[in-house]
Amino acid sequence: MPRTLLLDLDGTLVDTVPDLEAALNRLMANRGLPGFTTAEVKSMVGDGVVALVGKAFAARGGAPDAAAVGDFTADYQGHVAVGSRLYPAVPETLEALAAAGWTLAICTNKPERPARALLQTLGLMPLIAAVGGGDSFPARKPDPSHLLATLGLVHGCVERTVMLGDHHNDIVSARGAGVAGIFAAWGYGAPGMETGCAAIAHDIREAAAIAERLVPTG
Repeated sequence: MPRTLLLDLDGTLVDTVPDLEAALNRLMANRGLPGFTTAEVKSMVGDGVVALVGKAFAARGGAPDAAAVGDFTADYQGHVAVGSRLYPAVPETLEALAAAGWTLAICTNKPERPARALLQTLGLMPLIAAVGGGDSFPARKPDPSHLLATLGLVHGCVERTVMLGDHHNDIVSARGAGVAGIFAAWGYGAPGMETGCAAIAHDIREAAAIAERLVPTG
């Protein structure tokens, strides 16, 4: 049976904080509010755009206005790959996994449109069989239905699937779906977010080797 590797995007394949930080700080500046440091933005990433904007305004003692999420999304979509960069060895590792028979799919809380734009700009889209974004289904991670719906797009089976991500949302959704979860320790996740994972990887190559052990050929 085919093997499937579900991949988180922000903090797992791509360091997206530079562009998220820039768009978020432009949004805050337009509202007359102070911006955020890189470390602060990293701590807010992982739950999707609505949550990111909500956390930002909450950190400034308020709530987002009705146009805030739309304004942020439009700005970010126009600047999705200005400063964002692939983590080391990502393209060649994904190419090797695909050559070894793995089906690769993105399971991210980032909205699907900017996720696809980012993957296309960075040259990964030809390797990706499907994209399950934060707005692709009724629920998103940590709800396991997001992971299972993404898996359904590629007709994968739970027993032959691995989830790789840097956030507790990835690990919780994987456990809920009965899928082995690898924690990407190079990403944005805070200490403790790896709890419940099947394994911890410190770079993408190690993650690929672990996936091969968890779901061998055959």
